Amino acid sequence: MDPATLKYTKTHEWVSLDGDVATIGITEFAAGQLTDLSYIELPDVGRTLSAGEDCGVIETVKAASDLYAPVAGEVTEVNSTLEDDYDLLTNEPLGGGWIMKLKVANTADVDALLDHAAYQAHCETEDH
Repeated sequence: MDPATLKYTKTHEWVSLDGDVATIGITEFAAGQLTDLSYIELPDVGRTLSAGEDCGVIETVKAASDLYAPVAGEVTEVNSTLEDDYDLLTNEPLGGGWIMKLKVANTADVDALLDHAAYQAHCETEDH
């Protein structure tokens, strides 16, 4: 996926919207922070999420990081391949490492997320 066409959260999730279905994953910045992955917990298909709600966990040998829903909606699919192949998450965060798909409650909410330039600026403040 082209990073310039995605929307982003300050908690390092990306969103690609196709109609009313959002594909969601973690950003390259977040993937770069992960080392020695040991576990991933994905949300259940059918679960309804609120924007900002924690919906899963990525664990490394040193820390656990929550996953958050960037927008409200119903989980329609999860990338269960990640449970067996953690490398997808870190090596292909914008491709095969996607995490879930949501049927978005209000597609206008996606527009309110950060664009690529704003997300890059946010990451620069976190790098220090």
